[in-house]
Amino acid sequence: MTFFTAHSGNILALRCKDVEPNKFQGNPITKSIPSRCSRLRGKEMHDLSRQRRVLKLARHSFSDGGLILCYNAYSLILKGNKNMFELPKLNYKYDALEPYLDAKTMEIHHTKHHQAYTDKLNTALESQESLLQKSIEDILKDLESIPEGIRTAVRNNGGGYYNHNLFWEIMGKDMASKPEGKLLDAINDAFESFELFKEKFTQLALTQFGSGWAWLVVQDNKLEIISTSNQDCPLSDGAHPILCLDVWEHAYYLKYQNKRPEYIENWFNVINWKKVQEIYEANTK
Repeated sequence: MTFFTAHSGNILALRCKDVEPNKFQGNPITKSIPSRCSRLRGKEMHDLSRQRRVLKLARHSFSDGGLILCYNAYSLILKGNKNMFELPKLNYKYDALEPYLDAKTMEIHHTKHHQAYTDKLNTALESQESLLQKSIEDILKDLESIPEGIRTAVRNNGGGYYNHNLFWEIMGKDMASKPEGKLLDAINDAFESFELFKEKFTQLALTQFGSGWAWLVVQDNKLEIISTSNQDCPLSDGAHPILCLDVWEHAYYLKYQNKRPEYIENWFNVINWKKVQEIYEANTK
């Protein structure tokens, strides 16, 4: 690893083995990463936590090349040949789904549980360049192609990553009480009525033993209700999820304790049916 400073004095670059030496104007300073890399030509970084982050990244994150770290006055920019998965931002605030889903649960669920799945997925895939070029959907659709040594980690954490992405996406504030248009027609065709769909979905979510998910999926161009255990994802079985409910206890226990039926009933008030219809239409012919 070689350490460079651009002539402008406000760019720090850490070069790994496969980055061309002339990538930046400037001259090599040292073959190692000394403690003074927290300074930029005498200017200390304004944020101590960011300073520590630079040091940590410098020492631990450049083992297999291709990543450049730049610090430009006030921003930290990561670029490289790895498409690491990132925790998505929510389209609403943590308290937006009150009183049905409480803010504290939402915050912990998103920033702790979902973040943990994201981090562990990236760890499992860190040496798999070809897999990092794929979408999470394509990865989960072909688990048999995953190297056996990381397959379980990718199944569990990749599922946890994707499942939560969809979960956040299909919820929102001040939502309609039921779907409309083509989606409602499809639900009526598959389950006779929206009310019967709701009953069947609720029953499946209630009877899911232990941790898992309840799903509305498109399978062979038809709607089906299914459940999966743990973080297993319907994509791995050839189905296309359009709606999902997390019935892991961490999704509801702070507010509802052991009252899963009440949690499920209230969750129907925050479903973003417009988004569900959008996903449905994208997965049907």
